[in-house]
Amino acid sequence: MIKWATLSLAAIVFAQVALGEDKPKLFKKIQLTDQFLAEGATFGDFNKDGHMDVAVGPYWWEGPDFTKRHQFAFEPEMAPAKPLDPHGYSNDFLMFTGDFNNDGWPDILVVGFPGKETYWYENPQGRDEPWKQHLALKQTDNESPTFGDLLGNGHPVLICMTNHQMGYAQPDEKDPTAPWIWHPTSPTIPAYQRFTHGIGFGDVNGDGRMDLLDKDGWYEQPADLKGDPIWKKHPFHFANNASQMYVYDVNGDGLPDVICALEAHKYGLAWYEQKRMADGEITFVQHLIAGSKPSDSPYGVVFSEPHAIALADMDGDGLLDIVTGKRWWAHGPGKTDPDSDGTPVLYFFKLVRSKAADGSTLVDWVPYLIDDASGVGTQVTVGKIAGGPLPDVLVGNKRGAFVFINQMDKLGPSAVREAAPKPKPIAAPDSTP
Repeated sequence: MIKWATLSLAAIVFAQVALGEDKPKLFKKIQLTDQFLAEGATFGDFNKDGHMDVAVGPYWWEGPDFTKRHQFAFEPEMAPAKPLDPHGYSNDFLMFTGDFNNDGWPDILVVGFPGKETYWYENPQGRDEPWKQHLALKQTDNESPTFGDLLGNGHPVLICMTNHQMGYAQPDEKDPTAPWIWHPTSPTIPAYQRFTHGIGFGDVNGDGRMDLLDKDGWYEQPADLKGDPIWKKHPFHFANNASQMYVYDVNGDGLPDVICALEAHKYGLAWYEQKRMADGEITFVQHLIAGSKPSDSPYGVVFSEPHAIALADMDGDGLLDIVTGKRWWAHGPGKTDPDSDGTPVLYFFKLVRSKAADGSTLVDWVPYLIDDASGVGTQVTVGKIAGGPLPDVLVGNKRGAFVFINQMDKLGPSAVREAAPKPKPIAAPDSTP
C-alpha cells in the first residue's frame, strides 16, 4: 500500500523548478535544425557503419556527430523537403524503425496525419538515393499510435485505430511490400476516430499476454488469436484525452500500474495504482504527478500539453522513468489550448521508491529539466542513440529537431544529486481555482 507524506497548510506551494546555470547539465543538446519538419522522430543504424543515425521528417542524419544529412523521402504528401509552417501541421506524426522486408537493413515507418496513410520506406542498402515508399495502412486513426511487441513473438506491430475499431497491423509475411494485414481487437465504436487521444499496451492482469489500453479502459488479450476475436474490455476512465499510455509496476508491489497524461492538450500527468478487489476484479487509484497548478506537484512543476510520453531507465538505477514535456504550438499560437505559447520544456521524471516507518512504499517522481527551449512533438523518442550506456532523447517538433545526449554516466552520481530539484516554498498559498 502506498502512503503519502501529509503536507500541513497547509499545503506548502513550491516554486517552479528551473534549469539553473549553476546546476550540472545532465544532457548535451544537439540541434539538428531550427525548421519544422515533423512531430515524430526515430533512430537506427541506417548506413550500417556501427553508429546510430537519427531521422526526423524526410531526412536522416549520420551519427555519431549528426552533421551530415540525407533526404530519404521525396513524396510531398508525406513530408516535403522544405520547412513546414509552424502555424499548421505535419503529415509525419510518428516514426519507427524496423526491418520490414527482412533484408538486414533498417527501414523507416512513418505514421502520417491522423486519418491518413501510414507508409514504410525501404532502405536502399546504403546507397544515397530515395527510399522506395510502400503503403502499410491506408487509414491510421488515433493521435498516438505505437509500435511494439504486442503479440510477444519478437515481431513488433503497429497499434492504432482505423474505421472506428482498435487493433493492430502487421506486415504480410508472404509479401513484405503488400499493405499490412489489419487485425481488429474491438467492436465498432463510433467514438474511435482520427483524432481520438490515448492508446498503449502492456500486461495489465499479469497473465503473460500483452493487453491494450485506451483512455476508458483496457482490453484483455485472449489466449487464442485465431480468427481475430474481439478482446474483452474492462472499463476504467483513465483520462479525458491521453497520449501514449504505459503499463509498469510503479511501486514494486507486483501489480502492474498505468501511466498516462490526463489531457494531451491541457494539463495533467498521473500514474494509476492497480488494486485487486476481493473477487479478483482490477481497479485503479489515481496518483497525480503534475497538474494545472504548482500545488499539484511537490516540486511545483506545471506545463501544458503533454502530448508525448516515453518510459525508460534514464539513470541506470533499474527503475523506469517518465520522459515528457510540452508540445509547443500544438494548434498554433494563441489558440484554445492553455498556455500555447508557454515555455517548451522537456523533463524526465525520475522514479524514486523509499520505505515509510511502517514498511509501506513511498513513491516520488523527481522532475529533472532536460531543456526549456524544445519540448516534445506528438512523439518523444528515447533510446541509446549516442552509444553510451544510458538512453538519449530525440525530438522533432515546431521548434526544430533535437538530440539530447545523456551525460549522467560521465558526470557521476554526485552531479546527478546536485542537479536534483530542491523545492522552495513561497510565501503565499496557491489560491488558483
